[in-house]
Amino acid sequence: MKIYTRTGDSGTTGLFGGPRVAKDDTRIEAYGTVDELNAVLGCVRSAVESAVAECEDEPERRDALMQFDDRIGQVQHELFSLGAELASPHPDEFQLRVIGTPHIERLEKWIDETESLLPPLKQFILPGGSPVAAQVHLARAVCRRSERRVITLADSVQSETPIGEEVIVYLNRLSDWLFVVSRDVNRLLGREDQPWQKP
Repeated sequence: MKIYTRTGDSGTTGLFGGPRVAKDDTRIEAYGTVDELNAVLGCVRSAVESAVAECEDEPERRDALMQFDDRIGQVQHELFSLGAELASPHPDEFQLRVIGTPHIERLEKWIDETESLLPPLKQFILPGGSPVAAQVHLARAVCRRSERRVITLADSVQSETPIGEEVIVYLNRLSDWLFVVSRDVNRLLGREDQPWQKP
């Protein structure tokens, strides 16, 4: 099977079980931004791999980073499924609804676990710190944009199947988790969060 089909050369693409639409359609923008988030998380995992290699003599730190890497891997698989759901105007017909309450509750558990390791946040912080944390902050920002694009799509669908509320909640919790993880990664790698200062 060739990677190029030429069917999209006119600026349209086919939906999963649906019609062809413009490549800048709100549905394409929504699942395309989820795909972008997944790609950024791939960059996060690459940065984590480098950080793990530098912690070979520190098993506790190494294990914590590897656990984070495993969790990011889980999220990547879930985002792929979430993208498939968004790519179809009729996800129920093709049994594409995968993300639900258990995934959201698991993210909330991860948030609570991670926050328990961190000092209370008393002011805004700037994105950055260690290279891993900076990548996580970028993923968080793309996740927020994914959430906005999905909300736009949810508001625009009429005759199609509504977007599941769980999708929006999942992306919201995911961005929260990525935020606390960015702080925890800086803690693990000996970097302090940089507080925002009013200019």
